[in-house]
Amino acid sequence: MGDLEVNRLGFGTMRLAGSSAFGQSTLRGRDQAIAVVQEAVALGVNHFDTAAFYFSPTRSSNELLGAALRPWADGVVIASKVGPGRDTWGDWTGWARPDQLRGQVEENLRQLGRDYLDVVNLRVLRRDAPVTDHIGALAELSEAGLVRHVGVSNVSLAQLNEARLVTDIVCVQNRYGLTDREYDDLLRVCGEHGIAFTPYFAIAGAGRESGRASIEPDALVAVADSRAVTTAQVRLAWCMHQGDHVLAIPGTGNPVHLRENVAAGSLRLTSEELSLLDATA
Repeated sequence: MGDLEVNRLGFGTMRLAGSSAFGQSTLRGRDQAIAVVQEAVALGVNHFDTAAFYFSPTRSSNELLGAALRPWADGVVIASKVGPGRDTWGDWTGWARPDQLRGQVEENLRQLGRDYLDVVNLRVLRRDAPVTDHIGALAELSEAGLVRHVGVSNVSLAQLNEARLVTDIVCVQNRYGLTDREYDDLLRVCGEHGIAFTPYFAIAGAGRESGRASIEPDALVAVADSRAVTTAQVRLAWCMHQGDHVLAIPGTGNPVHLRENVAAGSLRLTSEELSLLDATA
């Protein structure tokens, strides 16, 4: 991502605090959450996706991440998001104005215990919204040293093109996966311009915040069974087969699932398996 080198298999912290930010997920013990993050680093993960608005009544993903990783080691890349506002009661307050983005970046830094963010993604709420002023505000924060690189999230191709007219964009974070292919064109364009593409809901697919569907496509199950791996691992591997610029940020508070996710990074699918899966998609 820009001049940052990361393992293509990263870690998303959205569920770490027991909240998807859009709905509750399993709340695990604080010690276990911290241990999972530390084990991720031990397994080679060095790219963590987070946000100040990832919190539940008793947990904050940023705080857990900081507690697990401070003092911050060289090579650990923290990518956060700004744009959506959420008050201390957990209610959403709308999309921040450009002049409010500095406060959101500073809140991330306070929670994490850092002096700067490696990457900050503008999380767009509407794909027809103009982004020039917001991206310009983040570019100014980069010049001020609070942010190293700027990315975008949940955007259309038109919004990406608009953002690139303002400053260098190092990554795009959109929902994408085997059974959710709306942004195929965006993924392709990112590859053509050397922009990292970081899909979210790569495992959940159409289930999104609620998680994976209880019934998976037959072809996906067949490939997983033939490899003696899980369907989640095949979904992750399939995503990373879509281009060298595609990263992955699966998140979990379960150490077993963490190890499975990391192992998926080395799963190489054959051309026959990819064709079978693509036909299903």
